[in-house]
Amino acid sequence: MGKSVKSLAVVAFVTVIAIAFSGFAGSGSVDVFGSPAMYLTGWLALVINWVAFVPSAIAKSDKFYDTVGAITYLSVTAFAVYAAIAHHGGLDTRSMVVAAMVAVWCIRLGTFLYIRIHAAGGADSRFDKIRVNPPRFLAAWTLQALWVILTASAAVAIITSEARAPIDVFFYAGAAIWLVGFVFETVADAQKSAFKKDPANKGKFINVGLWRWSRHPNYFGEITLWFGMFVIAIPILSGLSWLVVISPIFVYLLLTRISGINLQDEQAKERWGDDPAYQAYRKNTPALFPKPPSA
Repeated sequence: MGKSVKSLAVVAFVTVIAIAFSGFAGSGSVDVFGSPAMYLTGWLALVINWVAFVPSAIAKSDKFYDTVGAITYLSVTAFAVYAAIAHHGGLDTRSMVVAAMVAVWCIRLGTFLYIRIHAAGGADSRFDKIRVNPPRFLAAWTLQALWVILTASAAVAIITSEARAPIDVFFYAGAAIWLVGFVFETVADAQKSAFKKDPANKGKFINVGLWRWSRHPNYFGEITLWFGMFVIAIPILSGLSWLVVISPIFVYLLLTRISGINLQDEQAKERWGDDPAYQAYRKNTPALFPKPPSA
C-alpha cells in the first residue's frame, strides 16, 4: 500500500473515531437541528480543518495550522453555547464560566503560537516532509480536528448538557485546578520567550523561573487545566457522557508520549547532551511534575 493511500486511510479512520466519539459522548447533550449538539461539534471541527487544508495545501504552507486549531476551539465552543441557549433559553453559571475558560485559554495560546511561528519565519519544522504531500498534510489537519474534539470534550459536555447542576465543590475545585494550570502554562511560555529573546542566552537551554521546577512546566500547566475542566464536568456526567474522561488522559498521553516531552527531550539531548550543566539539570529537575529546586 502506497504512502498516499495509507494517509487517506488514516483520514478515514480518524474521521470515524472523531464522529463516533462525539456521538457517544454527546448522548447527554441537548438536540439542535435534530441531532445532539456534541455530535455536531465533531463535524464542525472536521469541516473547519478540511476547509483550511485546501489553501494550505495549494500554498504548501503550515503557517496557519496552529491558528486554525485555535479557531476550531473557539468555533466548537461558540456552537455549544448557541445550542445551549437555543434549548435552555440561556446558560447556567457552570456553562458560562467554562465557555469563558476555553475562550481565554484558546486566545492566549493561539496568539502565543501565532507570534512564535511567524517569528520563526512562518514554518514549522515538524511539517517539512508533510506539507509537500497532500494526503499526509490532510491527515495532519484531520488529526488536529480530533485533537480539538477529544481535548475540549469535557467543556463541550458541560455547556451542551441536557442536565444542569448547581455550583458545588466540584466546580470550585475544578476551577482552582484549572487556574493553577493556566497560570503555570502562561508564565512558563512567557519566561521561555523572554529567555530566547536575550542574545546572551543564544544556544543555551532554559533553566530559570518555572523551568527550574520542571523541564516542561508549560506541559504540566496544559495537562492540569484540562484535568480541572473534567472535575468541573463531573456533576453533569452520566452514562456514555463519562467518555469525556478521555480529555485529560488524551492531553497527558499526547504531551508525554506522542508529540511533546519525548520529542523535545531527544532534541535537547542532541544539542546539550554532552554539556555537564545540562546533564546536572536533567538529573535534578523533574520532566513534568514540578518540584522546588534544591538550591
